[in-house]
Amino acid sequence: MKRFSFIGAVLILALTTLSACSQKTLEPVTIPIEMVEYSFNPNAVEVSVGQEVTLELTNNGLLPHELMIGREVKTTDNRPSGYTTDMFETAGLEPVVEGGSTEPEEGEHEHTGFMVVVEANGGKATVTFPVTEKMVGDWEMGCFEQDGVHYTAGMKGTFIVKP
Repeated sequence: MKRFSFIGAVLILALTTLSACSQKTLEPVTIPIEMVEYSFNPNAVEVSVGQEVTLELTNNGLLPHELMIGREVKTTDNRPSGYTTDMFETAGLEPVVEGGSTEPEEGEHEHTGFMVVVEANGGKATVTFPVTEKMVGDWEMGCFEQDGVHYTAGMKGTFIVKP
């Protein structure tokens, strides 16, 4: 009976240790993204649940650019104007933004969901957030400035969240 208790205790200890290891916290990651006419570089970003992510945005273009992350492009007056499903709204969180603006440019169509506008000619902003289970899947990043002209010209990319 003692032998069974000892083996049982060792198994419980081993399973507890393995379980703790599988729930490790991932290191924070900073991803630089350059914005220009009309692209993001890189145009594909991949992150994992459990990471704290900081997107370091630099606008090296001659025009203001914005970053939105979502699914299903919506239109206003037959022009792309944002996403029907916003990644941050889906996750129920508001990212921390330093620099840039979270308001649309004056005269622009109102966007729904989270966005950050970065000024032209070297403007900078950071967007920091924890990656959650509710974000898992493929998303699109896009710029809808000038009533969707930037998006139509190809300013979009992929944002992938791995479990």
